[in-house]
Amino acid sequence: MKYIKTAILCIALQITLNGCQKDLLEKYPQDQVSSDIFFLHANDMLIYVNQFYNDAIFPVYWGAILGNPYRGGADDYNSDNEISSNTIDERLKGTRTISYSSGAGWNFADVRSINYFFDNYRKCTEDFSTYQQYVGEAHFFRALIYFQLMQKFGDIPYNTSALQTNSPELYNERTPRNVVADNIILDLDSAAMYMTENRNENGTRLNKWVALALQARVALYEGSWEKYHAGDPFGVANAQPEKYFNKVVEAATAMMSSGKMQVYNTGNPASDYYDLFKMRDYTSIPEVLLWKKFSTALSVNNNRNYRMEYPNGSSFTKGLADSYLCTDGKPISGNALFQGYNDIKTEMMNRDPRFSQTIFSPDDPWEIASTVKTWNVVYTALNSNTQYYAPSGYVLRKTYDPLMTNHSLNFEETPAIHFRYAEVLLSFAEAKAELGTITQTDLDNSIGLLRARVGMPNIDLANITPDPTWDFPALSPIINEIRRERRIETVNEGLRWPDIARWAAGDELIVGKRPKGFKASQVTSTVFAADADGFLDPFQTSLPDGYQFNVNRDYLDPVPLNQIVLNPKLSQNPGW
Repeated sequence: MKYIKTAILCIALQITLNGCQKDLLEKYPQDQVSSDIFFLHANDMLIYVNQFYNDAIFPVYWGAILGNPYRGGADDYNSDNEISSNTIDERLKGTRTISYSSGAGWNFADVRSINYFFDNYRKCTEDFSTYQQYVGEAHFFRALIYFQLMQKFGDIPYNTSALQTNSPELYNERTPRNVVADNIILDLDSAAMYMTENRNENGTRLNKWVALALQARVALYEGSWEKYHAGDPFGVANAQPEKYFNKVVEAATAMMSSGKMQVYNTGNPASDYYDLFKMRDYTSIPEVLLWKKFSTALSVNNNRNYRMEYPNGSSFTKGLADSYLCTDGKPISGNALFQGYNDIKTEMMNRDPRFSQTIFSPDDPWEIASTVKTWNVVYTALNSNTQYYAPSGYVLRKTYDPLMTNHSLNFEETPAIHFRYAEVLLSFAEAKAELGTITQTDLDNSIGLLRARVGMPNIDLANITPDPTWDFPALSPIINEIRRERRIETVNEGLRWPDIARWAAGDELIVGKRPKGFKASQVTSTVFAADADGFLDPFQTSLPDGYQFNVNRDYLDPVPLNQIVLNPKLSQNPGW
């Protein structure tokens, strides 16, 4: 919280100083930082970059690391993982329309703000070593801001200085996405070079390893996009996916060989994964690379647990549930260990422990106070007229703490994770598999560590059991299994839609599909339809032909029409 306190103190000081000035005509503008008096000291740099530690750039969500605050994880909701109430996501339905205004995400205000730093920081009169950390943070934030825009729109205008209203660059064409990606990666090289290697402010402030974690994410995204969108309307000219996959390996290897990070594992496979996401403090958890600490005393509050006390329409799909392997490391298809779908407790038997640590069983605690309530009330009445509304039946357990003393309506201090080491390990394995160079040692040092936490056998590269329900039968067994691992390890962490987008997997995972739930026969009261096999099928009537995601349009958002009117050089995205 050091940077929050510093910012508050400095704002108060600035107000005091302004109030003491006698000549109003000599005041500096109140709505902007004047470079004439700012950027002269290292502490100015600290104050300036603190503004980017905000919920827009680092979203904080009640049920996820990234996603929509009211639904747990927007990037899981906009995917094959999650169902939310009666509202069907418009991207998945294929019914989105173009907005005239720029409120649809085409907003470069943060770009201008961070570039203003780069235009002025060299005015500092102190030694570079006193503020290089903040220069590194600025490089990180510029990279993250541009990456978020690139994920939405693909090609975007790229600039490295703060544009004015009369800047001719305002009317440039969009910069090709791979050029933007290269510049993002360069920014992250600089960020990693300048920032400390230490666990900065107990992991609540950026350091070198967070920069490399983002670099691995960006490079994997662009490499996959260039490989799997080749030949479609979103393809990249002169694509070089291997360049980006190699960058993933480089960044991840630097982290893996540093010895500074490790997977959280106390030797309790029945709860370690679940416990990781409901902690109150991540100071001493090296798997968590960056997290946000909340303080009710400073009115910096999180209401994640409060919002998760009831399903309120959010639940997860049968497709996700079926992804969990049996305890022998093999898929459920044709596996004698799989006990069937008669009830959710039976369905969880002999399965990867992450299943029961991610999804509630009826016997799991719901509220721990003077007495203990369980989730049985949800699983006996899936009724859309109550807060127990859960259209698929699979209710999120991950990140929820049933201890009522840790809940305080809209004011509590449950922390939020922004980056964790597990994602880096998964990205390393995927990039190596895409390059065709993955070895058993690579798997042992990456996915093997995640599976060891929950007592699951690692992938045996030489002996992968074929799964007749693989999502990507045209791809290699190892890529299918790594993608499966990524899905179940990072569920509700905001990565599922970006993964589908970069894999160009809408046709395999979305088009013509309807999200299903568990067996309807195990609940005593439900308003939802069931399919011919007895599984909950909540969108049977409203989505008779399944999702109509448009694979020639819906991987990117449209450029708002008013922006094209203002700058005719801006081309529209495919299909819009």
